Formats: sequence, structure tokens, C-alpha cells
Amino acid sequence: MSFSDLLKADAALVQARLDAALALRAEVPVVQAMRYAVQGGKRLRAFLVLESARLHGISPEAAVSAAAAVEALHAYSLVHDDLPCMDDDDLRRGLPTVHVTWDEATAVLAGDALQTLAFELLCDPVLGKAERRLALVAGLAQASGAEGMVLGQALDIAAETADAPLTLPEITRLQAGKTGALICFSAEVGAILAGADRAPLRAYATALGLAFQIADDILDVEGDAAAVGKRVGKDAEAGKATFVSLLGLDGAKSRAAALIDEAEAALIPYGARAAALIDAARFVISRQS
Repeated sequence: MSFSDLLKADAALVQARLDAALALRAEVPVVQAMRYAVQGGKRLRAFLVLESARLHGISPEAAVSAAAAVEALHAYSLVHDDLPCMDDDDLRRGLPTVHVTWDEATAVLAGDALQTLAFELLCDPVLGKAERRLALVAGLAQASGAEGMVLGQALDIAAETADAPLTLPEITRLQAGKTGALICFSAEVGAILAGADRAPLRAYATALGLAFQIADDILDVEGDAAAVGKRVGKDAEAGKATFVSLLGLDGAKSRAAALIDEAEAALIPYGARAAALIDAARFVISRQS
């Protein structure tokens, strides 16, 4: 199966799990908004969960609740990130954002509920022993909280009113939290479920997450809004420091390529079994959205 087909197959499996989790009796706007928010997207984080599981001999069906948890958490972060008090975006995945489609209060509550749904999904007994599920809950909490994604978002907001633009180390730290932490957790899930060493996958995903963000910064300059699915050129308009503004377009592309080389090197212990993860790394810097 090609990487593209595998990505689509995993996305469909995860969407089915999310649909089942959101088949709630209450037909109220917040539930409708939750369902809306989890539609579409590349599902790269879910793919990393399922592929890291396959790498350790765990079937996608046995790991899909963890993949759905990651996507629910990611969807919550996007819903809140788009709010007027945050990045104030009106387009996400080619569609109006949740607060535009409903209202700000519904968007806040939908995000809150998606976050709690993520941890409910990690309690699914299909994921194995209680201690493994507890490790997943702790890992996702750390990746998404005040030392991970939330920290990155807070640093991003603070940078908007800072006296000077961020330096390269500062923006690297910011993005390691805002984007990289959840990607790292996703790639480590298979090792957590198997009780195996997480270090190679952590090294892989650390490089991958940073390359992913650099690719996003490049798309904000070169991308087409219709293909990207959200407004482009916003960072330059706001005068935000990005990898492109600090390294230049060619420098950013070179850095992203070097990071993908690092990610691939981290997978050497797995040999040919890591082929799909290598394909994922190359996809990250070649994507158009």
C-alpha cells in the first residue's frame, strides 16, 4: 500500500472511531460543533499513533482509540486557536471556523468537550492494561498542557506584544511546545502500548515536529489559501517572527530538509519496518496544506 493510501485508510478508521464516540443522544449545538470540528484534516498525528503501533506488532484496531484521542485533542486546540481572543481565524480546513459557524461560546465549549473526550478515549480497555492506559493519559496531559502545547500557545501570544522579535532559539522552543509536543506523543504511543523504549521514536518525532512547523511557515509565504485551507500571509502581515523571517525562504527549506534527515536517521534501529514513517517524514516537507 502506498503512503497516500495508508494515510487515507488510517484517517477513515480514526474518523469512524470519532463518529462512534460522538454518537451522543443530545442533539445540541455544542455536539454538532464537536462533530464539525473533527472532520477532515491530514490526520498525520493519528497516522503516527497507528504506525508506531504497527511498528511494535500492535494492530490499528487495538490502537485506534489512542489515535482518535490525539485527533480529538488536536481538534480542540484548533477550535480554541481560531478564536478571536487567540489567532482570530475565520477559515480552517477550507471551511468556516467553529466560532464563525456557531458563536464564540459554543466554540469554547466544543473545544472543552473535545479535550475531555480525548482522555475518555484513552481509558478504552482495548488499549490494554491499566498501567499502559495511565501512561497514555499522563503522556497526553504533559504534551498538551502547561509544559507542552499550551505553553507554546502562551509564548506565541506573548510574542505579539514583546519589545523585540523572537530569536531562533526562542521560536524553536515555542514551536516545540505548540506543534511538536503533540506530534512527539503521537509517535511514542506504539512504544508506550508495547512497553518498549521510546527514545528512537522521540528523536524521530522531535525532528519531524520542527520540520512540520517550518513547512507551515513556508506555506504561509508560498502556499495557496484554497489548497492550504486557511488564510496565508498572516504571519508577515502581523510582523511575527517565523523560521522563514529568521532564516530566509531558502534557509528554512534547507533546515527542514536537514531535520528530515535527522528524523530518518533516528529510525535506523527499526530497519525496513520504519519505511512508512520515513514516507511520513518526507511528506511533511512536500505537502501543500
